[in-house]
Amino acid sequence: MIGWPALSASAAGGPDLAAGKSASASGANGACVAKNVADGDRSTYGESAGSAFPQSTTVDLGAVRRVDHLVLKLPPATARGARTETPSVLGSTDNGAYGQLVASRGHAFDPATGNQVTIALPAHAGTRYPRLTATADTGRPAAQVSEFEAYGS
Repeated sequence: MIGWPALSASAAGGPDLAAGKSASASGANGACVAKNVADGDRSTYGESAGSAFPQSTTVDLGAVRRVDHLVLKLPPATARGARTETPSVLGSTDNGAYGQLVASRGHAFDPATGNQVTIALPAHAGTRYPRLTATADTGRPAAQVSEFEAYGS
């Protein structure tokens, strides 16, 4: 993500475009289903089936939107230890053809900083379906996301 600075979660500003929207995933582990990533509750989360990488989670924003950055959260710091997850970010206007917005790289989740990361997105025409595709997680043999927030216009 060279040339695109990470934003702090406090810089999120504006409403979360993904809040309350429908979500889907390429797999799930029991009750840890995709709809949990946009429910506003950090104690619920989506998780892929164990050892099933890559794992994708997609949110339908309801309309094509300009998304400036994503904020990804894990359950509260007392519930999860430090880890690195390795997602790429893709976008689509029709949930069919996807283009890469951010290449896969490690993002450190640390309880000391709230177990959340912000991924700045490069300028793009807009997306209705932002998708995370995780290829690794150092904390579990499955990808986890408690909240998948999208900010922009």
